[in-house]
Amino acid sequence: MNRILCGIFTVAVCFLLADALTCNQCIVGIFGTCLIRDSVLCEASEPNCFTGKAEFPTVSSFLGFNTQGCIDSASCNRTTNGTILGALYTVKITCCATDSCNPVVSGAGSVQLSLTAATSAALVACVWSSWQY
Repeated sequence: MNRILCGIFTVAVCFLLADALTCNQCIVGIFGTCLIRDSVLCEASEPNCFTGKAEFPTVSSFLGFNTQGCIDSASCNRTTNGTILGALYTVKITCCATDSCNPVVSGAGSVQLSLTAATSAALVACVWSSWQY
């Protein structure tokens, strides 16, 4: 009897997992590049994939922040405006409802390379200054 119940439970779990939505997840993105990316299985309370982007229209050279993942339907396809420390910002959330329909937000390789170069230069400067004295 226990084996039958275990078998039924296993089949039910497989059906529930097969029905769940898979979305691309970007916990934090800056300068058009996702820094921490993953794939996430959405819960029933969040049946949509989303891409959220915060921009500062008054700062034209700044690409803004982005995030991705799962979200509830009530929060979908919204644009919010506000100010922070006197700077105007716009947050736009777009949604979709098929597996991995929110493409991973990634920027040019040159952005990643320049960040790596800056970090390396700072590390070399620290090591060099400790040898000087």
